[in-house]
Amino acid sequence: MKIYSYPSKSADRKLRAIVNRSLSFRKKDIREVTRILEAVRKGGDEALIGYVRKFDAPKLSIKTIKVTPQEFTMAKKQVKPGFGKALNRAANQIEAFHKHQARKSWITTQRPGTVLGQLINPVESVGIYVPGGTGGTTPLVSSLLMGAIPAKIAGVKRIAITTPPKKDGTVDPHLLAAAQKVGTTDIYKAGSAWAIAALTYGTQTVPSVDVIVGPGNIYVTLAKKIVSGTVGIDMIAGPSEILIIADKDADPDYIAADLLSQAEHDAMASAILVTDSENIASGVEKAVKIQLKTLSRRETAEKSLSAYGAIFKVPELDAAFKLANRIAPEHLELHLKEPFDEIGKVRNAGAVFIGDYTPEPVGDYVAGPNHVLPTAGTARFASALSVDHFIRKTSIVHYSREAFKREAKDIIRLAEIEGLDAHANAVRIRMKK
Repeated sequence: MKIYSYPSKSADRKLRAIVNRSLSFRKKDIREVTRILEAVRKGGDEALIGYVRKFDAPKLSIKTIKVTPQEFTMAKKQVKPGFGKALNRAANQIEAFHKHQARKSWITTQRPGTVLGQLINPVESVGIYVPGGTGGTTPLVSSLLMGAIPAKIAGVKRIAITTPPKKDGTVDPHLLAAAQKVGTTDIYKAGSAWAIAALTYGTQTVPSVDVIVGPGNIYVTLAKKIVSGTVGIDMIAGPSEILIIADKDADPDYIAADLLSQAEHDAMASAILVTDSENIASGVEKAVKIQLKTLSRRETAEKSLSAYGAIFKVPELDAAFKLANRIAPEHLELHLKEPFDEIGKVRNAGAVFIGDYTPEPVGDYVAGPNHVLPTAGTARFASALSVDHFIRKTSIVHYSREAFKREAKDIIRLAEIEGLDAHANAVRIRMKK
């Protein structure tokens, strides 16, 4: 990683490269994903299983595309020792956190003659996309928990999961165990854009849903972008990113490890350190080089750090927070002696991790808050996946005759200014009678 003195021309150039890094789609990919979506919309099961056989499991049939009760039973015997304990901790703590987000319908009669309020109802159905990793062998169990648990708390009746199968047509047992833990058994063995198409339009076997959530590769992300509006989606998520603010009391080894935990995701990931300490800047630079040597995903991490990684040395911590708010990172870590004294300076971040013993992976798995977060600067206006993504808010309006008469002239005046005569007449006709 290279150290930049900020502000400076070289730092500004690097910063622009990072800030302007956004999720872009090639025309070729747009055409291909659009073709896949249309093929499944028209062809249903036949098109869906065709894609699954071509890219994932050559021998899978439409009759076996849904996970069976027998597969769930077998999964219980196949999970690794200690998984159940870890799963229970994660699920319980994610549930406890998201319960605080639950909303209730409300009514107010504060203005005489009026009844105003809001009905809160869950959407009827949700689809959760769970990436399967390489060949379906490294499923993101945490992504299932982060999607299904807030949907359950919202009151969603039907939750369907799609995930790429292994080549032999099976699904990783740890994923099935996690689904059982949250009470979801509708799992379909399909990935990529064809899975999003099936959830959006429905097939003879896979029912359509109202909302689709969950991370995925470029085809999944692009498919969600295209179908957004036909169904609801959580967000258009880009590559992972982390920004760490550190002072002279921080530990360079901890910081280097946390930066690399994001850089290993993919070559487009961004890992940034902002510090007011020369010793921390140089110490982290050295620690990154040392730790890189032991990583199984070293090549990916090196590409990420070269293109979108940086260490910015700032004159004082206020400048660090201004820089962080400008970048609006997905993950913001505060490695400071008194972090809670500084937390009020944070404006734009997907999630904030405070202190030496709160690395970002704590949030990925067990802390409780959702790990599906806005990326690529979208934390300026977007928020983490939450119970709110799975509910609908319906306004309630009632006026008595007296309340109507009291406000009628104002309504007519506003309608006339907008040139909407029929709107004004809908009020006048009642005034006349």
